[in-house]
Amino acid sequence: MATFFLILIYFAFISLGLPDSLLGVTWPVMQPGFQVPYSFAGIASMVISGGTIVSSLLSGRVIQRFGTGRVTVTSVLLTAVALLGFSLSPSFGWIVLLAVPLGLGAGAIDAGLNEYVAEHYEAHHMSWLHCFWGVGAMSGPLIMSRLIANNHSWRTGYLVVALIQFVLVGLLFFSLPYWSRVSKARPEVKDGEASHPGNQKPAARGVFYPMQITGVKTVLIAFLFYCGIEVTVGLWGSSYLVHTRGLDTAAAAAWVSAYYGSITVGRLISGFVTMKIDNKKLIRSGQIIILSGVILLFLPLPPVFALAGFILIGLGCAPIFPSMLHETPVRFGRENAQLVMGFQMAAAYIGSTFLPPIFGFIASNFGMSLLPAFLLIYIAAMLASSEQINVMMANRYRGAQQPGFGAD
Repeated sequence: MATFFLILIYFAFISLGLPDSLLGVTWPVMQPGFQVPYSFAGIASMVISGGTIVSSLLSGRVIQRFGTGRVTVTSVLLTAVALLGFSLSPSFGWIVLLAVPLGLGAGAIDAGLNEYVAEHYEAHHMSWLHCFWGVGAMSGPLIMSRLIANNHSWRTGYLVVALIQFVLVGLLFFSLPYWSRVSKARPEVKDGEASHPGNQKPAARGVFYPMQITGVKTVLIAFLFYCGIEVTVGLWGSSYLVHTRGLDTAAAAAWVSAYYGSITVGRLISGFVTMKIDNKKLIRSGQIIILSGVILLFLPLPPVFALAGFILIGLGCAPIFPSMLHETPVRFGRENAQLVMGFQMAAAYIGSTFLPPIFGFIASNFGMSLLPAFLLIYIAAMLASSEQINVMMANRYRGAQQPGFGAD
């Protein structure tokens, strides 16, 4: 039963990735029909991101009250209804309105399932979980492009993805009785996990209680800058290769696609590596690999070395995010894990929403050649915060601090 249940969670993460890249792929054919400026795609994207951040911050409280299973079913239903609404929208105003439930649903699914897997399954499952997100993120554009190539409307593409989501809603709904049963059957407390039975239950504390836990502010910086790296490379990598390295547009797009492919394949591989290497070493190794890739971008070498740098950055990114998420109960205790997970996901979405546009604004004035410099700043900030949290946790285990609690 636990294996079947895990497969169902994997499918839920495929469904989470399906709509993530649809708007960008579909906007060139959506925009003329809505008769709005091309830049309006950014409005819809920001609304989706805003909803995701809000739901991530509140997910801990909501899941504590209603349970991961119910919240997941409701959230997938929200995304399915929103995507169905996209396919029927008569104007851009409806797209913006429907972006709200799409973002709210995605944030709750992400935070809830990440915490559930971190608490009840081994580290390799977390890596594979995010590998399946990559499968969904790549499948969405493939579905849309195939339908458009066969003379179907973009609306048909959104309808197909919505129907896939509705099927998953049905499967998740019938699985509801098993959520608590599987939870009891899986080990919940890991070796070295922070725990303090005498502390007040998190449900009785304020919404921003996680910010008072030792190390949380530091780890949020790591999440923010990790996502800043991943999305900045994905968003501006093609422009950098074209304007700075002289590649043609098609070749640059292919290499950015290979960058995302390296993240997905890397997560598949890192799932096996976690069976031999712990999360802390994987996070550090990934950061060193990213740094190596960024250095290749800096050096005045032929373009092929810049392309190798993109692949290295993708491979370095692969283990970091899943490993940091899986460390949550170990670092902050099972009693705090769900609340902290929501804040971590919110920090991740803030990083992916705001850091890439900040670079884009600066690059539009000073040149795309600054990309390696910005990536170096991002990786330095992530590496510093990651090592700082390691020191904090080591001090706590030595008894220098109370386990999992205290102000930064």
